[in-house]
Amino acid sequence: MFKTVKADYTWEDVGNDANGKVYTKSQKEAMAAQWNTNAKALNDNIPNEKLKLIKEMRLIRLQQTDYMSFGDVTMPDYIKTWRQNLRDLPANYNTETKYDELLEMENGKYKHSIWTQPTS
Repeated sequence: MFKTVKADYTWEDVGNDANGKVYTKSQKEAMAAQWNTNAKALNDNIPNEKLKLIKEMRLIRLQQTDYMSFGDVTMPDYIKTWRQNLRDLPANYNTETKYDELLEMENGKYKHSIWTQPTS
């Protein structure tokens, strides 16, 4: 889902323009440096994108049970606890390793139990 990109380009990785323009070695070095800068920026942003996805997934689950907070519906304690655990995700899972734990999938489904609404 979230993959790091190569960030160790050298001038030798840079080809010539598709329209036939030939670049000098110094131009290729500058391009490779820019590619590395761009790749590093992308890689550095991966944890933020993971957290963004986690927050979106959390919001969906909270919205699915919002109706239980209306006055004419009694929210079971196990749902209250689950909703609180969802709200606490950013505080309790605050490293990229923890994000990966939350986003780990098996057979097309998220493995972590937090994503499954309890039934009792």
